[in-house]
Amino acid sequence: MEITENAALVVIDVQKGFVDGFWGERNNPAAEENIAALIDLWQETGRPVVFVRHDSPEGSRSPLRVGYEGNEFKDFVEQRRGKGSGPELLVTKTVNSAFYGEPSLDGWLSGQEIAQIVIVGIQTNMCNETTARMGGNLGYEVVFPLDAMHTFDLEGPFGWSRSADELTEATAVSLHGGRFAKVVTTEEVVKGAAVGVR
Repeated sequence: MEITENAALVVIDVQKGFVDGFWGERNNPAAEENIAALIDLWQETGRPVVFVRHDSPEGSRSPLRVGYEGNEFKDFVEQRRGKGSGPELLVTKTVNSAFYGEPSLDGWLSGQEIAQIVIVGIQTNMCNETTARMGGNLGYEVVFPLDAMHTFDLEGPFGWSRSADELTEATAVSLHGGRFAKVVTTEEVVKGAAVGVR
């Protein structure tokens, strides 16, 4: 797999509020290390990076609400913002898809003639999956390194519940099997990025 020279890394919702006990048990403790490694690689190679922040409305009980510390990016992300030699964008959103944020992600990617996006961040089966599905529908080649993201256990209807790992597997099967995205590892992305540098 080749990661193109102008592939965009889309870093979704890596915010302090996601360490709050509000969300339940998480998976993949290596997520942050892998996210950081990919941001560093993108910045070192001059590739474009998009930082996406979820702004829950003020007055909500969400730890991601505007004006609350949980709305801020985690330190390892904030410390990297603005450090790359390539283009950078901040998108803020109030829904699951980064394509429904401000400014327009699709408009920015199109303006940069970017056809491939690599999605990392939080949560695997929520904003990451929704963004990947929309990206695929919009015609982007979506790359989804599953070990550079995490999610939380979740309760659903009919007394059903699924662990974070089960939800991650379901997302991977749906996206990859449904051809919305190529589900890969961080290592595969790193190798592919080296191929894409000419």
